[in-house]
Amino acid sequence: MTSYQPYQYVTLRCVPRVEREEFVNVGVVVHCPDADFLGVRSSVDADRIRALDAEVDIASIEAALAAIERVCSGEAHTGFGVGVRATAYGSREARDDASTRFGFLKAPRSTVLQPGPVHGGVTADPARTLEHLLEMLVL
Repeated sequence: MTSYQPYQYVTLRCVPRVEREEFVNVGVVVHCPDADFLGVRSSVDADRIRALDAEVDIASIEAALAAIERVCSGEAHTGFGVGVRATAYGSREARDDASTRFGFLKAPRSTVLQPGPVHGGVTADPARTLEHLLEMLVL
């Protein structure tokens, strides 16, 4: 019998010109506490993002996404990328539990890389759900 567990997720949005509130989805973070799972998958479509702002620094966005991957894996880090306009993510300690790290990642902010609203569901396989959400919402 398959065991289903509750999960929450946020879509990560690149908002190159915050004042315009236009965005491109670039990633998904899934948290399933019962499975002790916190994961992120991302994909940056530079052409789509540059359609919103031709001068956006794609390398900084990718660096910020890499920092989010480090947060999900519990690694210590110093921030989410130098050069991303108005980045205010700060730093976290590697000793934070997955729920605390997810809370940090889902917190609203007015920066170039923003989490969308929190959504939830149930899953038998959080990793597969993460891949499905990436395909459905980002790719």
